[in-house]
Amino acid sequence: MSVTDRTIVLAGATSGSGLALARTLVDGGARVIATGRSAERLEPLRAIGAEVEVADATSLEEMTHLASRLDAVDAVIPLVGGWRGGGGLAGQTDDDFSALLPALEAVRASSRAFDSALRASDAGRFAIVSSTAVGRPLAGGANYAAVKAAAEAWTRAVAQGFAKSARDAGEPLRAASIVFRAKALDPASLAPRVLALWNADAATLNDQIITLD
Repeated sequence: MSVTDRTIVLAGATSGSGLALARTLVDGGARVIATGRSAERLEPLRAIGAEVEVADATSLEEMTHLASRLDAVDAVIPLVGGWRGGGGLAGQTDDDFSALLPALEAVRASSRAFDSALRASDAGRFAIVSSTAVGRPLAGGANYAAVKAAAEAWTRAVAQGFAKSARDAGEPLRAASIVFRAKALDPASLAPRVLALWNADAATLNDQIITLD
């Protein structure tokens, strides 16, 4: 298998990492659907050959509406992120926590909206980008690590759902849910790992935590 002719949704793709990943996937022959809340910020993605959709990745309603308009989807990768931290434990403010929550909300909304589509694909993939902070949380990044840990737990629950669905249907597992962890996200390390998601079968990939270089 390869990424060629796969339909891949990048939910919240207007960051530099989203642009770099979209370019790699388009160059690899994938159909990339890039979402964002700003039409203007989506223009660079359109310019490199991605299809763009103005949609909020944190909204289940908007993600479900998008899913209903796509014939088939082979992968969903939510890319909503950001950092707020510092100041030790006392500095972990409610405002900072609220600012970080959209990353978790995007994971929840996009996985729920596209669950049936990914299970219907012959090689469905759901992947998130998390942080090595989950493995070693620091007081000054407690909010950030907590949100990332919650996103990882949700993504692993998606993996269990894929496995149970296949088992109940008496079919081989075709969909996989994966966590990528990075200390500091480098698009150059993420892109080849995403491409490699179609180099292994779902049973090998599902529920894996992969640390990026």
